[in-house]
Amino acid sequence: MLLKRVRLGDLLVEKKVITEKQLNDALQEQKSNRRRLGKLLVSLGYVDEKQLLILLAEQLQIEFIDLVRFKINTQAVKKLSEMNARRFRALIIDEKEMEYLVAMADPTDLDKFDQLQEKLDKPIKLCVAIESEILANIDNLYRTDNEISTLAEELEGELSEDSFDLPGLNENVSNEDAPVAKLLQTLFDQAIQMKASDIHIEPDATVLRVRMRVDGQLQEQIIKETRIVPALVLRLKLMCGLDISEKRIPQDGRFRIRARGHEVDIRLSTMPIQHGESVVMRLLDQSSGLLKLEQTGIEPKVLREIRQLLAFPHGLILVTGPTGSGKTTTLYAALSELNAPEKKIITIEDPVEYKLSRVNQVQVNNKIGLTFARVLRTVLRQDPDILLVGEMRDQETAEIGLRAAVTGHLVLSTLHTNDTISAAIRLADMGAEPYLLASGLRGVIAQRLVRRICSFCKETYQPNKNEILWLKKESKEIDDNTHWHIGRGCLQCHNTGYQGRAAIFEILLPNNKMLEAIRKKDYSAFSQLVKQSEFYTPLSRSAIHLALDGITTVEEVLRVCESIEEVE
Repeated sequence: MLLKRVRLGDLLVEKKVITEKQLNDALQEQKSNRRRLGKLLVSLGYVDEKQLLILLAEQLQIEFIDLVRFKINTQAVKKLSEMNARRFRALIIDEKEMEYLVAMADPTDLDKFDQLQEKLDKPIKLCVAIESEILANIDNLYRTDNEISTLAEELEGELSEDSFDLPGLNENVSNEDAPVAKLLQTLFDQAIQMKASDIHIEPDATVLRVRMRVDGQLQEQIIKETRIVPALVLRLKLMCGLDISEKRIPQDGRFRIRARGHEVDIRLSTMPIQHGESVVMRLLDQSSGLLKLEQTGIEPKVLREIRQLLAFPHGLILVTGPTGSGKTTTLYAALSELNAPEKKIITIEDPVEYKLSRVNQVQVNNKIGLTFARVLRTVLRQDPDILLVGEMRDQETAEIGLRAAVTGHLVLSTLHTNDTISAAIRLADMGAEPYLLASGLRGVIAQRLVRRICSFCKETYQPNKNEILWLKKESKEIDDNTHWHIGRGCLQCHNTGYQGRAAIFEILLPNNKMLEAIRKKDYSAFSQLVKQSEFYTPLSRSAIHLALDGITTVEEVLRVCESIEEVE
């Protein structure tokens, strides 16, 4: 493929994209910093990068490709090493029998083009793409799976049969260049790149499974070198300050790392299993900051109802849902909104996940008897206005929390139940006095997380007949002309069709009739009154609204509804 040299500045002036004066200013600036003219014109704001590249492509009679929407051949990509891809700012995006289709950020750099051609075994058909998109795809496509396997092999090669003696390994892990340290750093880098919430390290009989939870779903990588597991676990235990000689009982710890420019708090849990120790790490990205209620994606109607609850000067507000449903995010967002100089806020948590200024946060420690109930009794003497109790776990905690709610304190807490109706009944089942529950309960928020459709590969589709019948039964807004969406899968979403998550909510604001039913222990009547209320919107309806708005899929709606036993 022959390329001709293009005088970029003259071309842009000729096409009236920039003025003669702007070109002269850029050329004058170029004398001092020696940057390429195209980048300089973009940084000065004289021309849009995409507009510039489209014009260049037309002039060179080559194609401009939007990599966000292009289906990249991931097998062809690896024909060029990552080092060379970054060096030339180039990416092989497809392979034909006689040539490679290569995207470059600067097609006028003929020297780089010639050097790149020398590295490849087939002729190049050149196309143009935005540099930031090329670099983003290099980050995604040259993912660290191969590097993790290579480091695992290197680490196993360094371990002799008796390498697992504690003194020897202790010396080994002190070397930051050791393969075990590199392997862990690579794992954390990959987890942050993929926005994983958890890393699972699970030794099996013949392999080591490393699984990362992304948008609530686990993605697995298999490593054959099982002998590296003790070295990995030892290193992690040392980072947490845990007992490295104890392998028979579970241990919990915490440490902080910096990876890819992120400050990440890591909560670690070890557990003895048949083939060694399983390790699960929860990643809490502290650098992203706390979300405010309006930043969580809550729909306006629900947001108004939540703020109505938070406006109460006293009473109990519960947030319910299974583990991983976003309860903590909602509670911290609520606390951020309530946090003011005139209010004393105390939290009782296990563990303290995010640090909040002006808030007194207490870490529960059951080993020394510092339980939720014990701390709660003491906290009430500290004259708080607002209390956050991490979880209502037992009768004593529930009763103390309710007594605080009826004596002038606003109490926020969580409970593991499926929906808002069962939350009130669960407190009664715990042994909380019905009169206290009726007097103190102000509202219940139930929530779940559903995966968002990837915006890069979103397209319309038609659900099957059974799905449509169920949807029509649940919502009167649906007819045969309703449009539904799905993600077909692309590089940006790792071919899952989803990217990120959104919350669905169910809000219960009990009225006097409902509270009277609780006081009389008539929970069947309480349940009926809630369902008949015009203000009650069940979780399934909230999920359907997100699907109607094109935010999530029918598949996700059904998955969530099955988890709350909505589907027969």
